[in-house]
Amino acid sequence: MRIGELAGRTGVSRRALRYYEEQGLLRPERGPSGYREYAETDVADVRRIRTLLAAGLGTAVIAEVLPCMVEVEEEGALLAPGCPELVPGLSLELARIKEAIAQLDAAREVLTAIINAPVPAAAPPPAGTARTT
Repeated sequence: MRIGELAGRTGVSRRALRYYEEQGLLRPERGPSGYREYAETDVADVRRIRTLLAAGLGTAVIAEVLPCMVEVEEEGALLAPGCPELVPGLSLELARIKEAIAQLDAAREVLTAIINAPVPAAAPPPAGTARTT
């Protein structure tokens, strides 16, 4: 199938599919005319790629784990590592995501405190502005 059909069947843009190819996630054949020719298995691969992206993995990690990921539910909604040696690396990715969430939570708390802080009645005007009387 050509790129337009794969895009239609997966709901992924042609541009994204080309990007996946650049990243080594998809490897379409090239027809005699130079057009990309995708296999039926690429439909499932695109679903798995989308699931792994939604899980917060980067394309370099996805390129490493994709060959060993298996679908547990139809349509790639739930994946499992088919190779046990993937679990430690995926656990490291989970730890990275948890740390990023903790940092964002801390930033949210600081910003919330700033927004909710009462402005003193005798507060000086911000630098570079004139106080009106």
